[in-house]
Amino acid sequence: MKKLGWVGTGVMGKSMCGHLMAAGYPMSVYTRTRTKAEELLAAGATWFASPKEVAENSDIAFAIVGYPQDVHEVFLGEEGLLAGAKRGAILVDMTTSEPSMAEEIYAAGKEKGVSVLDAPVSGGDVGAKEARLAIMAGGDKKAFDEVLPLFEVMGKNIRLLGGPGAGQHTKAANQIHIATTMIGLVECLLYAHRAGLDMMEVITTIEKGAAGTWSLSNYGPRIVKGNFDPGFMVKHFVKDMGIALKEARRMNLSLPGLAMAQQFYIAAMAEGLENMGTHSLYKVFERMN
Repeated sequence: MKKLGWVGTGVMGKSMCGHLMAAGYPMSVYTRTRTKAEELLAAGATWFASPKEVAENSDIAFAIVGYPQDVHEVFLGEEGLLAGAKRGAILVDMTTSEPSMAEEIYAAGKEKGVSVLDAPVSGGDVGAKEARLAIMAGGDKKAFDEVLPLFEVMGKNIRLLGGPGAGQHTKAANQIHIATTMIGLVECLLYAHRAGLDMMEVITTIEKGAAGTWSLSNYGPRIVKGNFDPGFMVKHFVKDMGIALKEARRMNLSLPGLAMAQQFYIAAMAEGLENMGTHSLYKVFERMN
């Protein structure tokens, strides 16, 4: 059985890593805050002091961290995964990051005889816990085929979209769609509230029709209950939208809806909501009204 490594055990990473361990794979783990990995260590994971040491003890190593600078450090730093990876190993970045960085890591891996996949995910904390994430991969088909059985432990909708960076471009498209969809969701529920309707009844009624979305069904009830805990944090969504806008500028592509949505989420951060879930945009619109 392949020896696996995992870097980053946050809201989503802990569940994803846990599913692989439950499937019987031996796991090496590193995260900057060790306490976030305690459940995995108690379940049998082995702690190492750096991503490099994780890679030295793994055939396939995964990472899901916060920002592009974190990705650079985890994969390309002196104590990074690539520094410890053996020839023939596979490294998988499941962070939402920059397509250009995915290409850089892929090229660095190729020089060392290490395969690299960019494979960001969608589905939030619920998708991670229930092992039904969408996984969008970029890289070589041979490496993808080898990792596919592991992806299938974590997700349900898994696709290879093209070469290095293709997974990140697909995730950017995903976030562009979600950004304005979330505006529609919070405006819908604010309208229902102001009209004196039962908000849960409205959700139940419209989610089966043309207005139905994953966000309506999963985040709508949380909004009604006043639960704004993160499935995906505002600050990370702002980062994702920034990546998409940067790529859009590079392609001379105008995306005014995305730009507007990012401004609302920057307002959410200004109100101190950066560590809340993306559906806390409701609070911004509620205060506006």
